[in-house]
Amino acid sequence: QLQLVESGGGLVQPGGSLRLSCAASGFTLDYYAIGWFRQAPGKEREGVSCISSRGGRTNYASSVKGRFTISRDNAKNTVYLQMNSLKPEDTAVYYCAAEARLGYVCYVDPADFGSWGQGTQVTISS
Repeated sequence: QLQLVESGGGLVQPGGSLRLSCAASGFTLDYYAIGWFRQAPGKEREGVSCISSRGGRTNYASSVKGRFTISRDNAKNTVYLQMNSLKPEDTAVYYCAAEARLGYVCYVDPADFGSWGQGTQVTISS
């Protein structure tokens, strides 16, 4: 059974950093594009970043470009989201998602992903 488990969320002051992890079980990440998404209270789920299954190609939402970095360690079956220079508007529940797509592209679009984790809360506040 395909399962994704996020971890690493928490409360951080503005300007701080967090690293989120998305651990996969029941399948190997090698053939999957992986995305990170977030949802703040009262708002729709939005795309943050994604990484392709081949070539490590990445895409980022304009709001996080230059501050967030997505990476994958297929040997550990885990994808990471390094978040730096965090802002209060980054506060949300962060989800990782997987979609079987063997290739060099990914799309930061929730509709493009079919398997989701349960989410981890990220709160940026002083």
